[in-house]
Amino acid sequence: MAPGEPSAALLSEAADWALTLREGGAAEHEAFERWRERSPAHAAAWARAEAVFEVFGRVPDGAGRQALHALGRAGRRRTLAALGGLAVGLPAAWLAWHEAPWREWRADLATATGERRDTVLPDGTRLVLNTASAVDVLFGTGERRLRLRAGEILVTTGHEASPRRFVVETPAGRVRALGTRFSVRLDGDRCRVAVYEHAVELQPAAGTPRRLDAGEQAEFDAGGVLGVGLADENDTLWQRGMLLARGRRLDEVAAELARHRRGLLRCDPAVAALRVSGALSLDDTDAALALLARTLPLRVERRTRFWVTLAPR
Repeated sequence: MAPGEPSAALLSEAADWALTLREGGAAEHEAFERWRERSPAHAAAWARAEAVFEVFGRVPDGAGRQALHALGRAGRRRTLAALGGLAVGLPAAWLAWHEAPWREWRADLATATGERRDTVLPDGTRLVLNTASAVDVLFGTGERRLRLRAGEILVTTGHEASPRRFVVETPAGRVRALGTRFSVRLDGDRCRVAVYEHAVELQPAAGTPRRLDAGEQAEFDAGGVLGVGLADENDTLWQRGMLLARGRRLDEVAAELARHRRGLLRCDPAVAALRVSGALSLDDTDAALALLARTLPLRVERRTRFWVTLAPR
């Protein structure tokens, strides 16, 4: 092994750090920095982990997270270490990705982190995929069905002379369109639906159906509808690459920006409750972070280009 070349053991440790630091605090960050600076081989192992971050940024995040969770910690360590051990060219990494246990998540339509996709389906339905989203198109003789695997979609249903039922299937249940424009977003085991025209019917997997009319939104899980509120048309500005905040908590804004950029974006608890108002770019999240730093008492800490923290000034 060449001098400075990371061993399999170091790649395994780097994979452990990659998992630990997703939710780690200041103590974990300090311990990691001590580990990374121990030798050139340690730094090289982490460089390969960073390359893995970039690869993961090119596929739907929700799919990757669910697959990695299913593997368990030991399996995640082996998988990340194996990916880190590859020559970090994208073709090899993609080959590893497609041969991994989460290959089932390959979908008919998908977007990478930071990407959006606008398409028209055979029935005239307009379908817009937000960042890191994946959906299957399953149209049959009696039903038009979309299976949302990850992320968020905005749907404007097409009109047919003899309309087939239009349904969006999610892990939490089904959303039936009643001639409408609506969005569906997955967040863990929950699903959020907002209606902008006409109505939809929510059918939780094991709960009571609920109708939502234009101007309403709701969250539901498999057990039932969790709450109904007002839909805001501005929430669809992501299709134009914008995020509009109106007195929104900084940690919530950071979480939204994180969906549109590769790597890790953390918000220090000391600044999490700061309120944000204004329009931020989702197409240039670095510019959005710079704007936050100019208008709020915070600074942008960059450990690497894939690891950024919003911290007190």
